[in-house]
Amino acid sequence: MDGHIVILGAGQAGTQAAESLRGGGYTGALTMLGDEPHGPYHRPPLSKAWLAGEIGEAQLIMRAPEMLAKKGITLRTGVTVEAIDRAAQQVRLAGGETLAYTGLVLATGSTPRSLPLPGIGAPNVLPLRSKDDASAIAARLTTCAERSLPVLVIGGGFIGLEVAATARKKGLAVTVLEAAPRLLGRVLAPLLSDWYAALHREHGINLVLDARIASIETDAAGEATAVLMADGSRHPCGLVVLGVGVAANDQLAAAAGLACDRGIVVDDCTRTADPLIVAAGDCTARQLADGSLLRLESVQNATEQGKSAAAALLDQPRPFTATPWFWSDQYDKKLQMAGLSGGADAWTVRGDMAAGASFSIYHFRAGKLVGVDSVNAAKDHLQARKLLDAGVSPTVAQVEDSGFDLAGLLVSRP
Repeated sequence: MDGHIVILGAGQAGTQAAESLRGGGYTGALTMLGDEPHGPYHRPPLSKAWLAGEIGEAQLIMRAPEMLAKKGITLRTGVTVEAIDRAAQQVRLAGGETLAYTGLVLATGSTPRSLPLPGIGAPNVLPLRSKDDASAIAARLTTCAERSLPVLVIGGGFIGLEVAATARKKGLAVTVLEAAPRLLGRVLAPLLSDWYAALHREHGINLVLDARIASIETDAAGEATAVLMADGSRHPCGLVVLGVGVAANDQLAAAAGLACDRGIVVDDCTRTADPLIVAAGDCTARQLADGSLLRLESVQNATEQGKSAAAALLDQPRPFTATPWFWSDQYDKKLQMAGLSGGADAWTVRGDMAAGASFSIYHFRAGKLVGVDSVNAAKDHLQARKLLDAGVSPTVAQVEDSGFDLAGLLVSRP
């Protein structure tokens, strides 16, 4: 198959799309454009093992440029794309260069949100999204350790809490400021939110909920020295990490006239309204059968949408309908989430939540299993994904009975 497929983005989704195109028989030109100076790398370790110094630079590499070249994939890094011209089937790069395409994959990812606060631009107020962000935070953590300066994290989501846990493991004093009344409020049930709050406090985190920040105090050199609260309290710091969520990078798509709603709107095969353009990963909002939009920010979503994007351009539709899953490592606890528990009206626990060694929370809506959150319970997680994929639901009583074999429900289904 001839032509030129251009991929905007060199992360998980873009790399998967490129490799799936080659694996699917595409033989034309294939160019992947990344806006960072690095080739494809793994993002999840940035806030965990890499930031903690437990893995090295080489272990972050997803695909070496020479490996991509062997597959006939041209990788260009440090490239800024300024516009998509759908009528001319071209993308325009900074400097005026244009690239013609016969197919276009938008895998532009997302950008960390900021906050409209005085002092937010201080050089030691940092988000964590990219490898360079992580390097800057790692360097600041070292400085904080050397000078006995505390670390302050704004945001009690996954990124913020993973960074907080990593900083505590390094022996640093850490304060987490969360504007909501509980941690991880968008994704966890109150029961598990409270459990995580207790976990972080047990590890010495100063956790402030319902936090109202007034400003970030800076010194004569412009460095942040404290976060000032609306109630007049003050939290000194040598580093502020911003973990207040991300926004989909859908600006190019919107400017090109594609439908966007907190992400590039795609169907379950990652197709946009333009038959030559697909989108994958964190930049997307998938339209469901009922017309609602689903945004997922995960490695699984990026990988599966990357495969679907390639298939769509090859006219081999491959819907991504698998159960969503996600994980987070904090201290020695691995949280693995399967399904979407939002809107659940009942839940129950399997395992010993009080001891905290290993347990799972099963979420139900109208009597049907919709999600399972497992802590240090990998077997439960894998089993939950199979149950949810198959549309098989145990009862609350079956989940609560530790002697009941949930896997048997899959074997005995008609």
